[in-house]
Amino acid sequence: MQRSHRGAVITVLVLAFITGILVFAYQTRDKNGSNAPITAVGSTALQPLVEAAGEDFQKSHPGISVTVQGGGSGTGLSQISQGAVSLGNSDLYAEEKKGIKSQDLVDHRVAVVGIMPIVNKQVGVNNLTLSQLTDIFTRKVTNWKQVGGADQKIVLVNRAAGSGTRAAFEKWAMGGATSKEAQEQDSSGMVKSIVQNTPGAISYVAFAYQSNDVATLNVNGVAPTNENVENGSYPIWSYEHIYTKGQATGDTKKFLAYMNSTSFQKKYVEKLGYISVHKMQIDRDRNGLITRK
Repeated sequence: MQRSHRGAVITVLVLAFITGILVFAYQTRDKNGSNAPITAVGSTALQPLVEAAGEDFQKSHPGISVTVQGGGSGTGLSQISQGAVSLGNSDLYAEEKKGIKSQDLVDHRVAVVGIMPIVNKQVGVNNLTLSQLTDIFTRKVTNWKQVGGADQKIVLVNRAAGSGTRAAFEKWAMGGATSKEAQEQDSSGMVKSIVQNTPGAISYVAFAYQSNDVATLNVNGVAPTNENVENGSYPIWSYEHIYTKGQATGDTKKFLAYMNSTSFQKKYVEKLGYISVHKMQIDRDRNGLITRK
């Protein structure tokens, strides 16, 4: 009996020791980001690209979970700033969002998105200058005949306040001016549909939404194409950012490296309507300063 009791005690101690090791390993794993679930939240414009990356990454890294959600750039920046997620997806620089401690975040540029003005096909214009776009969206110009088009009232259609696409358009097309109040839509697809079916309508969408249902405008005489964004001649575009709180580690670091790899950029970026960061011939900081690579 004494020997049996002693054996039971040893067994309990061994099990406790093993349990302690497992708990320590689990905690260490989470701390280092290795094999912990990767959660990405934020920009809906960037969401399809991160989802595609997540699906591929999980196939080549069994046991690793990648969960991607939208919510908008502001949500992504807020969540990553709080340390609530692994990745914060944003169309904006963190410094541009009030209330975000950008000094705590690390920026990873994973793609570029071009943004183009679109109009109803009956307005009769095919080119606008940046100055004219600003005058239209601030309602200094209210009829298409004032910019060489039909004698028709201009109808503004905006993305919702807080949209990264809207913020990028106001910054790079309108010089930081704020669009006047107009109908707002959360979805780029809905914006395109409204412009298509509303006489006199104008709005803006990412290049991925280009179609024959609406007229796409040149800007300053330059066509909205990937090549013209890459060489710096087309002005309305923005980086797609993924932010981490501090330097990325573990599987999160591997995932970001995969998104920036040549194989992923070639396979998915242009296919999904983005522009590869590898093809950019220029670099532009958040203040608009352009340098050639």
